[in-house]
Amino acid sequence: MSARVLIVDDDPAIRDGCAQVLTRRGYECVEAATGAEALRLLDDSDFDLVLVDLKMPDINGLDLISSIRQRDTLLPIVMITAYGTIQNAVEAMRLGANDFLPKPFDPEELLMVVQRTMKTRMLALENLYLKEELKKKEGEVRIVGNSKPLMDLLAQARRVAQTDSTVLITGESGTGKGLLARYIHEQSPRKDAPFISVDCSTLVPSLFESELFGHVKGAFTGATENKLGKFELANGGTVFLDEIGNINLDLQAKLLKVVEEKEISRVGSHRTTKVDVRIIAATNKDLRLAVEEGRFREDLFFRLNVVAFKTPTLRERKDDIPLLVDYFLRRFSLKHRRPPLQLTQDALKALKRYHWPGNVRELENFIERLVIFTNSNEISLEDVEIAGLALPVEPEEQRGELERGPLMESTRVQKGIVSLDELERRYVLEVLESVGGNKTLAAQLLGIDRKTLRLKLKRWERAQ
Repeated sequence: MSARVLIVDDDPAIRDGCAQVLTRRGYECVEAATGAEALRLLDDSDFDLVLVDLKMPDINGLDLISSIRQRDTLLPIVMITAYGTIQNAVEAMRLGANDFLPKPFDPEELLMVVQRTMKTRMLALENLYLKEELKKKEGEVRIVGNSKPLMDLLAQARRVAQTDSTVLITGESGTGKGLLARYIHEQSPRKDAPFISVDCSTLVPSLFESELFGHVKGAFTGATENKLGKFELANGGTVFLDEIGNINLDLQAKLLKVVEEKEISRVGSHRTTKVDVRIIAATNKDLRLAVEEGRFREDLFFRLNVVAFKTPTLRERKDDIPLLVDYFLRRFSLKHRRPPLQLTQDALKALKRYHWPGNVRELENFIERLVIFTNSNEISLEDVEIAGLALPVEPEEQRGELERGPLMESTRVQKGIVSLDELERRYVLEVLESVGGNKTLAAQLLGIDRKTLRLKLKRWERAQ
């Protein structure tokens, strides 16, 4: 789509001459004879650059520049005038003009200034992108590990990265779905363009469109200036829609149109804008089930699910735990100004035995807690236990204890007398007691989920 230029001048000859020159170079030009007309046009439509005359009958150019800048802080402005003095130029720049063009000027001078000023918009967009990236640097974690599940996943991701296919990443919370999305972007031809992440779970539904697609001044209460959305900021790069399963059906319909057509419309504007973005979505929800239950649009699911990845849990890549521990220890020792810390073999063995329901994110948080509260330079098994990790008994030891326990002895003696439900109740309670009442760990040992265990315990409690 060609750039749109608003030419504001009370002289029709100047307006027509500028429009002819710029139109021949592919620009779309709109003319305004007064400052008031220019402001109406700016309120009703989007422009990429404004040419403003200094002397006009209703609003002078300096006041118009000030009004434009209040509406849009990024819109490039060039002042054109026959009264070209140093004072006017300085004042125009102070009020927000990007360049100054004195009359008379030839076509090449006009084109040179317009092209130079248009770069200002791109630099401003890049600046916004870099600011967002800097905010993410604190606490950023790279992909660490060399286990087979992880290496296989990254190999597939590198192949997909060379395409523009839409990607859907699923997996439990804390498994690194966002890191995988960024990895795909960094391995792709789009790596030098923006990677913009959107957490769909934190967006207020009423502001969802504004955040993704932008808005124009006056579109709603509080919209005091034009704003670019995430898709425009990511133009040429990648938009990562995290927790995509949390958006409602109405918003899904609006997102579907963008995914299909790669075209957005700012809230409050009738003008559409093409965007060149690669879309990666992620969720820890079962979207197929959500489709069956009518909570997620089937057409949007298929549009997103062109290439599907599932991030492995930490339980599936326990060989990576020593590497992750070492990485987090170095990172948090530096952050908290501690000398390099190490784990004893017993402590590391305990971390490998733990089931990590929160995956890598839980491990990361736990290691930081150890760094903060451990007094010595060596982290022991006792330090791990004090830090609050509910460590399981070795599986072999657990089975041996259960086989030798009073429950198993009693069931051998009373075989045929105790009901199956009572046998289950006794077994569950003994397992629960053996792990100190930890329902999550007991459920894991029993091979059921925590909710099922909780329901069983409630049922038995009511029956007593």
